[in-house]
Amino acid sequence: MAPSHDDGVSARRIQGGEWQAVALSFLYFFCVLAAYYVIRPVREQLSAAVGSTQLPWFYAATFLATLALTPVFGGLVARYPRRVVVPVVYVFFILCLFGFIPLFTQEGLLSPRALGTVFFVWVSVFNLFVVSVFWSFMADIWSAEQSKRLFPIIAVAGTAGAVTGPALTHALVDVIGVAPLLMVSASLLSVAVVCIVLLGRWARLHGARRHEVAHEAAIGGSMFDGLRQIFADPFMRGMAVLLLLADGIGTVNYALVADYSGATFTDAVSRTRFAANVDLIANTLTALTQITITRWLLPRKGPGTVIMIWALVSIGVLSLVVFAPDPHAPLIGSMPAVAIALIVSRGLAYGMAEPARHSLYTRVPRSIRYKGQNAVDTAVWRFGDTAIALAMNGLRSVGVVTAGFAGLSALAAFTAATIGWRLSRRVEGSEPAGPAQTATS
Repeated sequence: MAPSHDDGVSARRIQGGEWQAVALSFLYFFCVLAAYYVIRPVREQLSAAVGSTQLPWFYAATFLATLALTPVFGGLVARYPRRVVVPVVYVFFILCLFGFIPLFTQEGLLSPRALGTVFFVWVSVFNLFVVSVFWSFMADIWSAEQSKRLFPIIAVAGTAGAVTGPALTHALVDVIGVAPLLMVSASLLSVAVVCIVLLGRWARLHGARRHEVAHEAAIGGSMFDGLRQIFADPFMRGMAVLLLLADGIGTVNYALVADYSGATFTDAVSRTRFAANVDLIANTLTALTQITITRWLLPRKGPGTVIMIWALVSIGVLSLVVFAPDPHAPLIGSMPAVAIALIVSRGLAYGMAEPARHSLYTRVPRSIRYKGQNAVDTAVWRFGDTAIALAMNGLRSVGVVTAGFAGLSALAAFTAATIGWRLSRRVEGSEPAGPAQTATS
């Protein structure tokens, strides 16, 4: 059973010595998500322009890229200390953003289709790595008890950034174009790097794990440990399956909305504006969920309950698509059922399920926090995108339509609720894992 957190100490969300680090973590995550969501609508309009039947090729290229980079990251954390690896990851992506600027501003360097493909793949890789590294870093500097109190609060920062990003794009895309948005994104990531450096100094002096042996040293081991852990460790297998099921919901909804957008809007600006509106509404819902539900529920009931509520609500909104006479017809305001399903399931996924899921990693060894978690959040995630998109094309060929895909997603949500509950009970019922203790012992 999950321990009770109604005592006086746990009731104080942020305790005295934590304020500085929480503020830095808040700013860090805000900048990371704002940087991503500034450029995400550009990627979305590219996918809508080609239609969801082409998504498997985009996803396959992204999966191969993440599969190649995951061992590289594993090798970095095996050889270099945390204070080096984490900033280097962000500096790499900052340099890439500046590298894209001439490709968008100078004609002839790449064809529009080639640029769209490269940019889609890069943004997809960028998103997974910068967020995964953030949560690995958080799990490494906060204890399990702190994660339940503070992760819902810190997650609000990401949502604030995710709301700010598309709002900026919506306001600026008609005025300044794409290239200046890349510079805005790079500037936000630069602020995140400063936060990383300052958080590392705080953790060395005041962090809950500062007395652990080699708490920020190079982890050692092989660059392929993260991929091996997915198959060898029962906890990591469960986390991989949980993420694949959640990805099944997200990818199906994403493809259905991409089809709707491509069929409804005839130009890139309209598609970009629609994508930004969907992001803005979903991310606002995420923020409201984090502020009102997750910050209260996670410390008291534990991650299993939070994951289960997300899954059950997702089943409910997917049922709207299953039973709607026309899932593309406006249902609430101008939004059709397919868009509502995406908005609600995504809003609760990031508002409830993600803080809960990442809190589970605070009880496992450092090798899993960095290598295993990164492998799941990058390579496994993009493998799921590819497999699900290919499966959707196959099912379309035998006559499965929008309602059928929504029904399959609802089944995935039900299974995710069961697995999330069991993983939470297993981890909550064990002591924090030490160097010689696995997460599932």
